[in-house]
Amino acid sequence: MIVDAHHHLWDLDVRDQDWITDPPMGVLRRSFRAADLEAVAKASGVVRTVLVQTVTVPEETPELLVVAEESELVGAVVGWADLTAPDVADVLAGLAEGHGGSWLRGIRHQVQGEPDPEWLCRKDVWRGLTAVGRAGLVYELLTLPGQLPAARRTVAALPNVRFVVDHCSKPPIASGDLAEWAELIRSLAAHDNVTCKVSGLVTEADWARWTVDDLRPCFEVVLDAFGPERLVFGSDWPVCLLAAEYADVVTAARELTGELSEAERRKVFADTAVEVYSLAV
Repeated sequence: MIVDAHHHLWDLDVRDQDWITDPPMGVLRRSFRAADLEAVAKASGVVRTVLVQTVTVPEETPELLVVAEESELVGAVVGWADLTAPDVADVLAGLAEGHGGSWLRGIRHQVQGEPDPEWLCRKDVWRGLTAVGRAGLVYELLTLPGQLPAARRTVAALPNVRFVVDHCSKPPIASGDLAEWAELIRSLAAHDNVTCKVSGLVTEADWARWTVDDLRPCFEVVLDAFGPERLVFGSDWPVCLLAAEYADVVTAARELTGELSEAERRKVFADTAVEVYSLAV
C-alpha cells in the first residue's frame, strides 16, 4: 500500500501558474487534473494522496478542497493562508467550515521564495503558525538549505505545532556538495515535532542523467536523522515530470528503501502519512 503524501493539481483554464516560465519547464505548461493523477497513481499502487497548494492566492485552497471532496483518491489537502494576517485564525476556521473543509489537513507557504532568510522567525509568522497548530493542522516547510537555521529556531520555539519538511529542504544533489545541508537537516531533525517528505529529489538531481545512486546519499542522511517513523513518501507529481515519470519516482523510492524491514517500509510509504494527515485508507 502506498500513500503519495505530496502532489499537485492545477487547471490553466481557471488560473495561470506563473512560476512555470522557463522553456525547460514546458512539460508542465498544461492542466493536470484529478483524472490525470488517478491514471498514473493507481497504476503504481497508490491508494491515497495528499494534494498540496502551488500558488499563494486565497482562492486556490477552497478549489482544492472541492477536488478532495469529489475524488476517491485525494484524502487530504495542504492549502495556503497568509500567516501574517491578523485574522488568520478566522480564515482557517472558515476554510474548515466551508465546502470540503473536512479535507484540510495542513498549510504551506512558499518560504523558498522569501528574500529574507529569517522570514520564518518573524513574530507575525510565529503567531500565524501558532494558529495553524491550534486549528489541528500541520505546517509544511518549503525551504531551501540556507533557510534551515530559521526553520530550526521556529520548530524549537513552537513545540506544539507539527511541521513537515517538503522535499528534504531541497538538497543540492546535482552538485554533490551535501555536507552543509546534511548538518542543517540533522539539526532540524533533532526536534521530534518535525517529519520529512522524501519527495522532489529527482528535480534536485541532474534532470537528464540522474540515477538512484545519485539520490541515495541524501536519502541515507534523512533516514539516519529522522528514522523511518518520521519519513513519508511523496511523488511531487507533476513537477517530477521535469526529470522522471510518476512510475519512475515510485520505483526509485522502492529501491532507496530496499534494505529497510517490511515494517519500516510501511511507515515510509503509508503508516506515517496516514497518522500525520489523518487519512482514511
